[in-house]
Amino acid sequence: MTPSTFHRGEGPNPRPTDWNLPNALTVLRFLLVPVYALALFQDGGHEPWWRFWAWVVFAVAAVTDGVDGKLARRRGEITNFGKVADPIADKALTGTAFIGLSLLGVVWWWVTVVILVREIGITVLRFVVIRHGVMPAGRGGKLKTMLQTLSLGALTFPLWVLPLGDVWTTVAYVVLGAATVMTVLSGIDYVFKAARLRETSERTRLRREARALRRTSPTPPTSTRPEERTPHRD
Repeated sequence: MTPSTFHRGEGPNPRPTDWNLPNALTVLRFLLVPVYALALFQDGGHEPWWRFWAWVVFAVAAVTDGVDGKLARRRGEITNFGKVADPIADKALTGTAFIGLSLLGVVWWWVTVVILVREIGITVLRFVVIRHGVMPAGRGGKLKTMLQTLSLGALTFPLWVLPLGDVWTTVAYVVLGAATVMTVLSGIDYVFKAARLRETSERTRLRREARALRRTSPTPPTSTRPEERTPHRD
């Protein structure tokens, strides 16, 4: 049952409050980021039990990333805070994981740099074109997020203690490679989407109409004769 169910009378539905369960899950994900980092680096980052607990924290945070958006849409509790905070919390979690695993020598630094540059760049691009509209996440972006989450979770887990640990590690790196490719491709797709959104938005259309109106409207003639003066009476 959504908040609009309780709305009676005339006028628009009341704006959902920021104090709701989806936003609480987003805040929880923010709080779990430093907990994940602390567990990841305990005992030099190579102690199996601490790596396991780091994986648990990462998994819980990743689950909240998928749940909060679904809850917000189902309960009619989509807020401006959620729109801004949710992707930032997602980038904070994955960015911390990439940097942390690179510091431990698990992920190559060039992969981390490429992915972080893409993520930061697209986030900035979203804010630049926000005046023209919101760029929804496409299938490529969703697949990118899923591959990143799976690869980071697998590389956080102490795979070397499992049977066939080398095989599982190879699979994790294959998923990481796919995530890197999808990160770049989806980033290029977002750039084209932003350009198309800017060209076809209502804001751009109105500005074009205003410029066309200024070009077609007649300009008042300017007189080159000196202004006649009316004689004043003494």
